[in-house]
Amino acid sequence: MSADGLGSVVHEIPPVWDAESKVLILGSFPSVKSREGHFFYHHPQNRFWKVLAALAGCEVPETIEEKKKLLHDHHIAVWDVIASCKIQGSSDSSIRDVVPNDLSDILSHARIRTIYTNGGTAYKMYEKYTKPNTNREAVKLPSTSPANAAWSLERLIEAWKNANIMQ
Repeated sequence: MSADGLGSVVHEIPPVWDAESKVLILGSFPSVKSREGHFFYHHPQNRFWKVLAALAGCEVPETIEEKKKLLHDHHIAVWDVIASCKIQGSSDSSIRDVVPNDLSDILSHARIRTIYTNGGTAYKMYEKYTKPNTNREAVKLPSTSPANAAWSLERLIEAWKNANIMQ
């Protein structure tokens, strides 16, 4: 850990996608809980899986296998903008020294129609570090993070539904 309290962290969760993926949802960087659980949106208070389950009309997935099945069944790819950075805990506002993930493999081998970002930090990071390489627009969605307490689950579901995630 550096003098500023930031630790260098490498993203170790592989992206979830296949050739049939039509949408790509990008977060900023995995939270401490996600890094510990080795999968996306692992914090029990994060509403990501509740939102997707509501849009898909199914039960909220519990296991990593169930989560992957939900994503594949609905042609959704998930990854993060950042490959490595300095970060304090799970605080997006502390992120420094960003190295972006290379999205070229997903974008060249899957049928991605739309790129979405899960929250404002992911969107800002995408615009700054990734869009210059992809030349593709991203749609900013409200964050499902528990830190986004201003948005109720119902409001998140409505916003994500209006964005046509389930294409």
